[in-house]
Amino acid sequence: MITREPDYFEPPLNPFGQFGRKFLLACRGAGRSLIMLGEAALQCRHMFSRRNRHEVVFQMFVTGIKSLGVITVVALFTGMILALQTGLELRRFGREVNIGTAVTVSLVREMGPFMTGLIIAASVGSAIAAQLGTMVVSEEIAALEVMSINPVRMLVMPRLVALTVMMPILTVYTNLIGMVGGSIVGYTQLGVSFQAYYDNAVYYVTNRDLYVGLLKAVINGVSICTVACHQGFSTSEGAVGVGQATRRTVIISFLTVLVFGYIVSRFFYR
Repeated sequence: MITREPDYFEPPLNPFGQFGRKFLLACRGAGRSLIMLGEAALQCRHMFSRRNRHEVVFQMFVTGIKSLGVITVVALFTGMILALQTGLELRRFGREVNIGTAVTVSLVREMGPFMTGLIIAASVGSAIAAQLGTMVVSEEIAALEVMSINPVRMLVMPRLVALTVMMPILTVYTNLIGMVGGSIVGYTQLGVSFQAYYDNAVYYVTNRDLYVGLLKAVINGVSICTVACHQGFSTSEGAVGVGQATRRTVIISFLTVLVFGYIVSRFFYR
């Protein structure tokens, strides 16, 4: 059976002790998350078995197809907002025709993977944490272990594969819809033709911009899955604990998307 490890840190009596205790607990949680991620990666060799293959496909459907609606709306208005705000400034210099470049480069490099990561963290990540947390408090995970079924192989690995595969696809979709939204604003409010918009959009975007955006998407998918599964498996205290695990998943996932996005950009665009 799964039992929580006892907390060996005594309650501190001063602010510095409290900070140190929280830091040590965060490091311990990060270590456990990485161990779980490594075990799930090793279990990927079983993803083509019949049962696991069906679960992977189902998780890809949940992650990708069911998220298309909200991603479409967010991506469309993100592109429209970028085009409007950028175009108004470029119009002062008579260069509003370049909004295609500004919108596309912003989407491909940063805004596409960033917005997709936030949407998936809030919808799919929170759902994963809630589902696994409910299974923990209802002792379903313990029942799996009693039956000699590896919970990581059955529950974590399919979600890891699904998020890792679908995040780049969803990011490309977000980029395309955002470009469409920007072209609509450019044509209707700034007088930029669709041909001029897309010519500028395609001409100035490099392969490195695309590869960096896709790398961010893959990292976001792995980090969101890792955070959500770890928080779900760490759930305790019944329904209250499930709510707390879901909340922590969303907060930590948002932070990882921001931090990893900056680190990758800093590495490739020095």
